[in-house]
Amino acid sequence: MITNPVNAPVGLVPNISGIQTKATPAEATESFATYLKSALDSVAAQEQNVHKMNDQFLIGEVDENKVIIAATQAELSLTLVGQVRNKVIEAYQEIMRMQV
Repeated sequence: MITNPVNAPVGLVPNISGIQTKATPAEATESFATYLKSALDSVAAQEQNVHKMNDQFLIGEVDENKVIIAATQAELSLTLVGQVRNKVIEAYQEIMRMQV
């Protein structure tokens, strides 16, 4: 399961006093990049968990239902990553088509 590690919406950075202020474009880009990296790390961790669960299933330590659930969660996360990638590429191509 992919969870949002960043509590602040993209473009807003929490201030020390708790009041959110507008972020600069560089800060927003860095925040988005950090969010994407953590999401991809989460998907990789789920994949490693599936491998670990498969190994434990082979030696009889884990029920097959837990293996199926872990595999399905990892598959859904990977599908989500693929769809996000496709949308990012579409957005980039649309921006490249714009005339200035």
